[in-house]
Amino acid sequence: MKNRVTTLFNTQYPIIQAGMVWCSGWQLASAVSNAGGLGIIGSGSMYPEILLEHIKKCKAATDKPFAVNIPLLYPNVEDHLKSIFDENVPIVFTSAGNPKKYTNLLKERGIKVVHVVSSAKFALKAQDAGVDAIVAEGFEAGGHNGREETTTLCLLPMVKKVIEVPLIAAGGIASGAAMLACFALGAEAVQIGSRFVASEEASAHINFKNAVVEAKEGATMLALKKIVSVRLLKNKFYEELKALEDTGAPIGDLINHLGRGRAKKGMFEGELENGELEIGQIAGDINNILPAAKIVEQIWEEFLLAKQCMAVPITIKLLSNK
Repeated sequence: MKNRVTTLFNTQYPIIQAGMVWCSGWQLASAVSNAGGLGIIGSGSMYPEILLEHIKKCKAATDKPFAVNIPLLYPNVEDHLKSIFDENVPIVFTSAGNPKKYTNLLKERGIKVVHVVSSAKFALKAQDAGVDAIVAEGFEAGGHNGREETTTLCLLPMVKKVIEVPLIAAGGIASGAAMLACFALGAEAVQIGSRFVASEEASAHINFKNAVVEAKEGATMLALKKIVSVRLLKNKFYEELKALEDTGAPIGDLINHLGRGRAKKGMFEGELENGELEIGQIAGDINNILPAAKIVEQIWEEFLLAKQCMAVPITIKLLSNK
C-alpha cells in the first residue's frame, strides 16, 4: 500500500510495532521491518550503551528502515540522541513529553520525527513543533497512558479534524478489522504494541508472554493516575496499588510502593505477582505467540479481507438502487 505514512517511512505496509519498554529490542524491531512493517526499538528501558548495542545489531539484521522510541521524560535522552545521530537512525518516535525541544535538532539531520499523543490539544502542539506524523493513542493502550481516558475510536476523529500531518492510530489494535476501523476514521497507519509482546522475537520474559495469552476480558486496569497513568495486568502488585489508591494514599506512598525496577521485574524477569505488567486491553483477544513476521502478515491479510467484505454490501446496495 502506498500512502503518506508508507512513503514517509519507506515501508511496504502501514503497520508499525510500538516501542515498548523491556519488550522491543533489536530482534523484534528488525523482524517487523524485514516483514514490511516499521520496527521500533524501545529505548525507555535501556542505558545509553545498551541502546547503542541494539541499534548496531538491528542495522546488521535488516537493511530496511527502523526507528527508535524515546520517552522524553526519561533520563539519558541526550545520550540516546548521540547514539541515534552517530548510527544514522532514520526515524525517531518521541513520547511522554513535549517534542518541541528536540524536533528541529532531529530534522536538521534528516531524521523523520513522530510524536505520540492522547488528545487533540497535544496533537496540535506536536504539529506546531514540526513533527512529520502523529500517533493518537487511545485509553485502551498498555503501558503509560493519557489521563483523559479517551478511547481510540473517539480520539481519532477529534485529532484528524485539527491536524494536517499523517495520523497513526494506536490503542486496542491487534487485527486487520481493527486496523480498517481506524482507517475509516482517518488514520493512515496503525501502531501495535500488545500483539507484538506475544511474539517470538519480543524481549519480554516467556512468563509475561504467557500471561498476555492467558488474559481474559477485564484483565487490565489503569493505575497510578496520580503519578503517571499506566495500564497493567491485574496481579498482587496491582491489587496493592489499588488498595493504596482507594484509601487516598499520598503520592509519596505510591512512589515508595512502586519502587525501582518494578517493570523490569515483571515484563523482563517474569515475576508475575510482584512485577509491573504493562499491557493493553486487547490482551483479552490475543491467544497465541507467533513470529513477528506472521503477525504482520495476518494483520495485513485480515485488513484486505475486511476491506473487501465491507465493499460487497455497498456494491449490492448501489446495484439495487439502479
